[in-house]
Amino acid sequence: MKVGIPAEIAQDELRVAATPKTVKRLQKQGFDVYIQHDAGIKANFSDKEFEEAGAKIVASAADIYRDSDIVLKVKEPTLEEVDLMHEGLVLLSHLWPDQNKELIQKLADKKVNAVAMDAIPRISRAQKMDVRSSMANIAGYRAVIEGSYHFGRFLNGQITAAGKVDPAKVLVIGAGVAGLAAIGAANSLGAIVRAFDTRKEVAEQIESMGASFLTVEIDEDGATSSGYSKEMSKEFIEAEMQLFLEQAKDVDIIITTALIPGRPAPKLILDYHVAAMKPGSVIIDLAASAGGNCTQTKNGEIVTTENGVIIVGKLDQLPNQASQLYGNNLCHLLDDMGKAENFKIDMNDDVISRSMVTFDGKVNWPPAPLQVSPTAGGGAATKPVLPTPEELKAQEAAIAKKKAVSTAIGLGVVGLLLFLIGKFAPQESNFLQHMTVFVLAVFVGWQLITNVTHALHTPLMSVTNAISGIIIVGGLLQTTNDASSPVTIIALVAILLASINIVGGFLVTHRMLKMFQK
Repeated sequence: MKVGIPAEIAQDELRVAATPKTVKRLQKQGFDVYIQHDAGIKANFSDKEFEEAGAKIVASAADIYRDSDIVLKVKEPTLEEVDLMHEGLVLLSHLWPDQNKELIQKLADKKVNAVAMDAIPRISRAQKMDVRSSMANIAGYRAVIEGSYHFGRFLNGQITAAGKVDPAKVLVIGAGVAGLAAIGAANSLGAIVRAFDTRKEVAEQIESMGASFLTVEIDEDGATSSGYSKEMSKEFIEAEMQLFLEQAKDVDIIITTALIPGRPAPKLILDYHVAAMKPGSVIIDLAASAGGNCTQTKNGEIVTTENGVIIVGKLDQLPNQASQLYGNNLCHLLDDMGKAENFKIDMNDDVISRSMVTFDGKVNWPPAPLQVSPTAGGGAATKPVLPTPEELKAQEAAIAKKKAVSTAIGLGVVGLLLFLIGKFAPQESNFLQHMTVFVLAVFVGWQLITNVTHALHTPLMSVTNAISGIIIVGGLLQTTNDASSPVTIIALVAILLASINIVGGFLVTHRMLKMFQK
C-alpha cells in the first residue's frame, strides 16, 4: 500500500505529517512512502533526509492524492484539495468535524474514508494516538517559554550583589494536558505557580506538579465522562470571575487553556481583569484559535493593551518536535488498523468508529456515546452487589473449615509416612528422630511461608535467607564421614537447597535494587 504525505498549503502551518524517523517506521509497517517536494522544509526536514530514510519525492500534491491509498495530513484539507482525492482514499488528518460540516459532507460525497485525528476518543487504549494531548503538551511548555520572553524578567527569585529579584507569579487556568505541561515548565523555571480548574479531581495532579490549587467556595464539579470540563452554573462563574480578578492584580503571567470541543472558547479573562493587571504582565491565550479565553485576544497576533499588558494569541508550534510526535500518533493508529499487510477499517473498533467521520460515502458524525461502564440489557450501568455481613461470615467459616480439613489430611499423610519409615528404618541409628524433626520443620515452614501475604514476600526474603543459613549450619553438624548414611545424604541435600535459596535471594535482591538506580 502507498502512503502519501502532501505539503501543508496553509501559510501558518509549519508542521508536516511525517518525519524521516516516522518514514522508516512506516516502511517497517509495510507501506511505500511518497512525500511531496519540500513538504517538510518549514519543519527543517529536507527532501534529502526523506530520500535517505527511503521515501520517494513527488512533484505535486495532485500526484499524492491520485496515486496514494492512504494520505497523512496535519491541517484539514481545503475543498480544492478534496477535489484531487479519489474514491476509497483513506485520509488521516485534523478535520474538526463540528466546525467543518461542509468539508465533511464533501469528503463523504467523494467517498473518502476520513479519520479525524482530533476526534480520537480519550480512552486508555487510544492515548498513544491522541494528537490533541501530544500537541497540547508542546503548547503548554511553549506558553511558559514565550510568556517568560515577553515578561522580560527572571521567573525564579534571585539574590545577587546588585539586589534581590522576586520570583514571578504564574496563573494557569485549566489543568488539562497543556495546563499541566505549563505548570511543570513554570515550576522548573522557579516561578510561583497557581492553577485553577473547575474539575475537583485534578487538585492532586496540580499539587503534585508543584503548584497551588485555587478553587471557589461553591460545591460544584466541572468534571465530565469525556475528560473535558462542562459549563458551570451562573453562581459558580460569578465566584470564578471574582477569583480571577483577585489573581489578575497579583500575578505576572496568566496562561489560559480552557476549551470545550465543538464550541467557542469560554471567556474567562474579561476587560476588567486585563485592566486590573500590572503593566508588563503577560497573557498567553492557548484558546486563541477558538475565539480566545480573553476578550481582547486576537488570533495569530500579539497585542499590547493601553495599560501595558501583552496578550499573546499565537505560539511557535515547535514544528520539528511537533511533527515527530504527530507522526508517531499516525503510526500508532496505522498499527491498530493492521499495518499494510492486514489493513482494514474495523467499524466495530471503539477508536476507529468514533474518529472515522466519513465512511463508504456517508457522514459518520457525531458518533454514538462511548459506553465506559459495562451495561446490562443496554440500560444503565449495573452496580456490583455486595455480600451481606452474614454472607461474609458464612464464606469465612467455609474457608476456615476447608483449611482445617486440608491441614488434618496433611497431618494424617505425614503420620502415615512416619509410621512406615519407623517400621522399616534401621533401629540402631537415630534416623527416625531426625526424620521426625525434619518433616515437622518442613511442615511448619510451609505453613509459615504460604500464610504470608504476597505483598510481604520481598521483605520476607531476608528472613528466608536467615532460615536457610541456619539450615546450612544444621546440615553441616549432621554430616558424617559415612557418605552412604541416610542422615548425611539428607544433610547434604538440605545444604544444597539452602545454598541455592540464599544465592537466588541475593540475585533477586540485586536485580530489584538495580530497578531503582538511574
